[in-house]
Amino acid sequence: MAPPKVEEYIIETFKNTPSIKINIIKDPKILDKEYPLFSAVNRAASVIDRHEGRVIFLEYEPTSGPPTSSLFLVGKGVTYDTGGADIKTGGNMAGMARDKCGAAVVAGFMKAVAMLQPKSRVVCALAVVRNSCGENAYVSDEVVVSRAGKRIRVTNTDAEGRFAMADVLAHMAEKAKDAVNPHLFTIATLTGHACLSVGEGYSIVMDNGPARVASNAVHLSETGEEMGDPFEISRIRREDFRFHKSKCEGEDLIQSGMKSTGTNSRGHQGPGAFLICASGLDKYGLDNGNKSLKYSHFDIARQGRYPEEPTGRPVVALVSHYLKDALF
Repeated sequence: MAPPKVEEYIIETFKNTPSIKINIIKDPKILDKEYPLFSAVNRAASVIDRHEGRVIFLEYEPTSGPPTSSLFLVGKGVTYDTGGADIKTGGNMAGMARDKCGAAVVAGFMKAVAMLQPKSRVVCALAVVRNSCGENAYVSDEVVVSRAGKRIRVTNTDAEGRFAMADVLAHMAEKAKDAVNPHLFTIATLTGHACLSVGEGYSIVMDNGPARVASNAVHLSETGEEMGDPFEISRIRREDFRFHKSKCEGEDLIQSGMKSTGTNSRGHQGPGAFLICASGLDKYGLDNGNKSLKYSHFDIARQGRYPEEPTGRPVVALVSHYLKDALF
């Protein structure tokens, strides 16, 4: 399912749901301006109409009164991942149509929102893009300036998921600053390291400082156990931030390591740190007092493994935990 087909599917799914507002951004000039990291990934695919990327927003506002909380979810929707210029070899490209499961989870969560009509405000974004290889592909050593103003050097085009989501997350953070009790999330089939770390049947949750103080991961894990949709709790640590800090003049961050995440000792934690820094969320940590923002990153890589049938994990746990006011 290429990005235009995802758009059609979303419109069809929510066409009789007046409580859900849909906004689709696909104009290349707007994508370049608003989401430059996403646009870099989209560059090679955009030369073919049926592969052009888009950012799809779904928004819900409660009608029963003011919201009690605000949830902002970003899902990775890489419709096919060739690896880009750092092309996947040795048969590792097979099954990469499954790299959009994060976006599918976000859409599924919003479908539950439409059914349950919770008291929370919910804003979801699907970063839908194809990571193609070709003469217009983004390549290593390019420096791209993010929406948050961070100069980021590309080091591996197969780390496209974090690029696709980072600017969308920055946009969500801008919305969250003035929202009621906000919590931001990224959900992605992001790293092979996640599969190696926890194996079959588990999602990984990582909190930033404010979310950890609120014991988000602990409580979500408890809900997951009750619902048969378990999470393993991981931690983003200072070395993950150091890893992505550039040592070269003229750039702030590096995109990733140059090898597969499966060969890095902290392969699934690093992307969470990158997303925090690239999106500007590092300005809203524990040392920012009442301006802090809760953020959690979910790596659900095992969910999309081919040829097994996708499970829909962790929609059940997320709905049961974050929409429980509408369930019980």
